[in-house]
Amino acid sequence: MRDFRRFVVALVLCVPPVAVAAGPAVAAGPAPTGPGVASHFGLARKDCVGTAAGRASKVWYTVAGGVLSDVYEPTIDNTNVETMQFVVTDGATFTEAQARDTTYRVETGRSGLSCTVTSTSRSGRYRLTTTYVTDPGSDAVVVRTRLQPPGLRLYVRLDASVNGNGGGGPADGGADTGTVDAATGAPVISDTGTETSAPERDYAVPTHLALRAERRLPRAGVGYAGTSGDGLAQLDADHELTAYDSAPRGNVVATARLPIDASGAVTFALGFGRSAEAALRTAGQAAARPFASTLASVRGGLGGLRRRAAPAARRPRRRLPAVGERAEGQ
Repeated sequence: MRDFRRFVVALVLCVPPVAVAAGPAVAAGPAPTGPGVASHFGLARKDCVGTAAGRASKVWYTVAGGVLSDVYEPTIDNTNVETMQFVVTDGATFTEAQARDTTYRVETGRSGLSCTVTSTSRSGRYRLTTTYVTDPGSDAVVVRTRLQPPGLRLYVRLDASVNGNGGGGPADGGADTGTVDAATGAPVISDTGTETSAPERDYAVPTHLALRAERRLPRAGVGYAGTSGDGLAQLDADHELTAYDSAPRGNVVATARLPIDASGAVTFALGFGRSAEAALRTAGQAAARPFASTLASVRGGLGGLRRRAAPAARRPRRRLPAVGERAEGQ
């Protein structure tokens, strides 16, 4: 028996260790503690306002306080976003939120339709350079951002108010619903209600908002604003995102880690649709298009649109009578 035990010990010592793949921090499931805090409208003082030069897109976007603010679709009075901001972490020792922990400066493109925000960490850890533009051929906002220096983790947190609602609070009025699409790994926030207390507004339609990047998102989750399921609260507490895959009826936020390349850059899009599938398709196509091509499409701006329009017919000028002269026919 003693010889057998020696044989087993020797065998174990000779077997190389087996690598075990690390699993997700928390298994996917419904987000806790809904419906979240009460929702609000975005900041009224805007840094930028932009749209497409043509008629193929029904999106207007705004930037306020250095972050994406109200995004209107499919009508100019229907906002779907309270804020969308970046969150930077090293995954171990710190987490910084764009609206809270950076200073910024804003520059509009020569067309007047693109907006670039440079955000600098107050701690001096990094700089983010982000350009916003409306996709010329679809209902999407396209975003190109670069984190310098690379090597940190970049997340985006979308605090939605789809169809001008957003839910949250004890009343839970006009609630949104969030899910993470199993096929694409992309978050979708939806409001299928079309009733509103606003007078003379009976034209609301079901609206869905999807967030997709040029490559598959490494991790994405949905939760309720201001709760432990909020992605920003998770990143502040643990420097890691819990990938909850559903958040029904509340003030829903979506948080996703962005797939930045070796230079720290990534393109992603917010796409709209009357169904979740349509929103996912719109966002995916807009994010996959080369950003340089999307940006070039707006360089003519509204001035270019006017130049392409047919000139209006001119009426012959009528000579005004001189002082003391009787007008013709008098």
